Amino acid sequence: MSVAGFLLTFLAAAIGGAINSIAGGGTLVTFPAIVWLGVAPISANATSTVALWPGSIGSIWAYRGELADAREWLIWFTLPSLAGGIVGAFLLLHTSASRFDEIVPFLVLGATLLFVLQRPIARRLSRKAADQPEAATPPRPSWRFLAAQFAVAVYGGYFGAGIGILMLATLGAMGFANIHRMNGLKNWGGLCINAVAAITFAASGIVNWPVALAMAAGGLAGGYGGARLALRVGQKWVRRAVVVIGFSAFVWLMLVR
Repeated sequence: MSVAGFLLTFLAAAIGGAINSIAGGGTLVTFPAIVWLGVAPISANATSTVALWPGSIGSIWAYRGELADAREWLIWFTLPSLAGGIVGAFLLLHTSASRFDEIVPFLVLGATLLFVLQRPIARRLSRKAADQPEAATPPRPSWRFLAAQFAVAVYGGYFGAGIGILMLATLGAMGFANIHRMNGLKNWGGLCINAVAAITFAASGIVNWPVALAMAAGGLAGGYGGARLALRVGQKWVRRAVVVIGFSAFVWLMLVR
């Protein structure tokens, strides 16, 4: 990889890390950047998953207090997340390059639309938390939740962008009202999904390691220091930029496929 390519990848990952820390949706920046470098979309998807996974550990640590009394949910959350993540990664590895090239613009479009819906759903969950306080110990998850989480995990292992809002919506439907606990469980689910997907992709040999390492460094830098700069701009403008990037990436991918 050239110096210019390294710098572009590092910068895209830094911006993505900053966006993830204040709004979510950083994948909508990093994935198109990797494809723009000339990396095949399937390899770009796998590389992005491997590179950005370590950054999710910090978010779990931040929410550890909210998960202290939800250990049973953590266990039940883990099983469908791991299983679905493996299935999704397996499906990606067995999707032909031409077929993935055809569907990836619509995956980006769907993830962008999910990002647009993120704030309305978050506001609804916040109002629900105020009107209906959650019990200290949530009930055991139903089979409907396990099936829904498995489906989300399959999508997450296959592509991944937007899984956070899908998990929040599922948890809200299950009766959760504490948004902090929901974020903790959501982050844990994402950690599990991306962990098994990353291991599967790494073992398959489709990861572009120079790009992955550059992204990992950029993501760490962006998550730590980039968010402060982004916050000065204001979350509203950051979110608008992500939406513009997402829709622009959809149009570009449609034109170049």
